[in-house]
Amino acid sequence: MKLRIFRLLAVAAVVFCGLAGAQARAQNAYITNAGANNVSVIDTATNTVTATIAVGSFPVGVAVSPDGSTVYVANLGSNTVSVIAAATNRVTATIAVGSVPEGVAVTPDGGTVYVANRDSNSVSVIAAATNTVTATIAVGENPFGVAVSPDGSTVYVANGGGDNTVSVIAAATNKVTATIAVGESPFGVAVTPDGSTVYVANFAANSVSVIAAATNTVTATIAVGTLPIGVAVSPDGSTVYVANQAAATVSVIAAATNTVTATISVGGGPNGVAVTPDGSTVYVTNQFDNTVSVIAAASNTVTATIAVGTEPLAFGLFIGPAPKFAGTPGFSNCHGVSVSALSIQFGGDLSAAAKALGFPSVQALQNAIKTFCRG
Repeated sequence: MKLRIFRLLAVAAVVFCGLAGAQARAQNAYITNAGANNVSVIDTATNTVTATIAVGSFPVGVAVSPDGSTVYVANLGSNTVSVIAAATNRVTATIAVGSVPEGVAVTPDGGTVYVANRDSNSVSVIAAATNTVTATIAVGENPFGVAVSPDGSTVYVANGGGDNTVSVIAAATNKVTATIAVGESPFGVAVTPDGSTVYVANFAANSVSVIAAATNTVTATIAVGTLPIGVAVSPDGSTVYVANQAAATVSVIAAATNTVTATISVGGGPNGVAVTPDGSTVYVTNQFDNTVSVIAAASNTVTATIAVGTEPLAFGLFIGPAPKFAGTPGFSNCHGVSVSALSIQFGGDLSAAAKALGFPSVQALQNAIKTFCRG
């Protein structure tokens, strides 16, 4: 499909989207390699490692800010969080937190970062604007995973120690408002896009607890593979993916029925799991064979295996948001100017433009231009 299907502006004095800038906005997966003390950056459009970033000792948890500009990495061995600028793949700050940090999550507005400190039985609250710890919240025993509700009002912390609970924190007050009993040794935690449901992977119970957010009660328990760790929800909330470490599988759960509809074999010791923003692809880190498995969501099949660093964990939301097309929001000529810019750079080939900009399809690029230009 060619760009001439759009109304192009006659001239092109100003190009709003440089190729280098577009590549910097590519949709990336950030893989913490615990045994190598670094992060592998995977371009999800090509499934290639484009950079390796040195961070602290034994990095485990990772989270990408909602605008994709910043990556936060919890370094278990050095009791710190590394702050990475996504545009440059450089560490811009190192923040001291509690003892043995594992899980990390960012609020939807990007303003606050929560870090679960396993051996401190606490959560560190970081102000993103200043990279400083502004509060420390006592939670249950040995907190591992942490997730924030889509509206930013609530933080869920999976306490993997003997109390087998999830702490519910009110973000406005940094107070624990509820404690929910779940399965044995809860690790990963994820919230649905509408905020209605929380899923918790219970490592020692080989199960997933389903929590109704409105009542903070467990409404279902789903049997999965052996030693589940990471859990992720598809962008439309219909599907839940669980990485089962000892089984070397991913359980696929239909959210509507709370049943496992597929079991996918992946690499050795799957740990972290994340879904691309368009829901088409699932990435799973395999701790024992130093790879990442790439799963096509439509077919539940592994389509690629990517070599990364030693002991990849990527415990958390390690994939950045969908790239946004640069333009002039709010102006009536935004669409035409944006398309003219692409025409100059990619010779009128919209397929090439979509691929270079990191969009999964031509239609996705077209939709992004229309959405962005509406302001």
